[in-house]
Amino acid sequence: MLNVLGPNTTLGYCTNVHAGATFDEMRSNLLRYAVPVKQRVSPSEPMGVGLWLSAEAARYTLDNREALSDLKSWMAGLGLIVYTVNGFPYGNFHEDVVKTRVYQPDWTTAERYDYTLTLAKVLAELLPDDAEGSISTLPLGWPAHSGGTDSDLHRIKSASAGRLHDLVHELARLELDTGKHIHIDIEPEPGCILDTATDVTDFFSQYLLDSPDDVSIRGYLRVCHDVCHSAVMFEPQREAIQTYRTLGLHVGKVQLSSAVSVDFDSKSGNDRLAALTQLKSFAEDRYMHQTCVRQDNGAVQYFDDLPDALAKFDDEPRGEWRIHFHVPVYVDTFGHLGTTQKEIGAFLKAAALDDELHHYEVETYAWNVLPSELQREELADGIADELKWVRETYGKPSD
Repeated sequence: MLNVLGPNTTLGYCTNVHAGATFDEMRSNLLRYAVPVKQRVSPSEPMGVGLWLSAEAARYTLDNREALSDLKSWMAGLGLIVYTVNGFPYGNFHEDVVKTRVYQPDWTTAERYDYTLTLAKVLAELLPDDAEGSISTLPLGWPAHSGGTDSDLHRIKSASAGRLHDLVHELARLELDTGKHIHIDIEPEPGCILDTATDVTDFFSQYLLDSPDDVSIRGYLRVCHDVCHSAVMFEPQREAIQTYRTLGLHVGKVQLSSAVSVDFDSKSGNDRLAALTQLKSFAEDRYMHQTCVRQDNGAVQYFDDLPDALAKFDDEPRGEWRIHFHVPVYVDTFGHLGTTQKEIGAFLKAAALDDELHHYEVETYAWNVLPSELQREELADGIADELKWVRETYGKPSD
């Protein structure tokens, strides 16, 4: 949907919610899900789609020019606009167990570099003329994969910066050749090498920026701000935005998302036990569900996965918990649990004057592993209701 969140903005949803790692599966999913979503939320106007292509699908798409050209015209005929690509998951994002494999290959590798450049070349072909494109990518990698020591982290940051510097040159060349400006947006995530706004700005200042006015780096490398991720880290949305602005970094893309939350200290007796029982239903095996627990004194304890936090507290939970489990953004509370839904509004308010921010997408990829009380009979209905909620709650009136 165009101009819903302000002039020159595009709002859509991320298709990483759909299983399928091949080109044919991706195209089938657009027909099966994206078209019905559009019919529900934007029947007479184009709708933005955040494309997800696995490495296999991306390479096939680029190598088959006829298929790529046909995809562009086919999507245009359906009223679907590709404006952004999710370049985070490299392989099959819906295999039985994903967990930390989603962070591989990391940014030290040629595989990650090649994948991202391939996505940029595909996106340049799919974008409308003179349009801006964005590609979100992982925040370098997962610390345990690099060894986790200070020297290991320095090595992975330095090597990643080298890859990203090379990519900036290729993006500039691609813009000269096609007229399409595409930026790569690093997406901080709990537990990763970069998991807060400060981590991101430290990485830019120490490893990427040669001078305060390095326009090319700031132009082609930006931030993908996932509201859920920031909320899980108990990072105030306004402070995150201000941290980026202080260094002159742009948020190039926003993933409007919401996490599970529960304040055990505000509950007692049976309510606390019921909340704990309900929370345990979110401890599933496919994805990482990083968890942060904040105590009364403000101290925050981090856990790699929800089962780790549950085991630590041994059925006597304390403090406020936030869990990296993307739940539908229209949900505020359900049963004995809550969500970080209000953080979406906090971010949009803080970013209201950012003229460089044009790309927004709803990214609730976990529909197929949600507990039954949050499931929908038709996935398209759930996605459409998310987009409607964003439009009705935060949409800007057109001039």
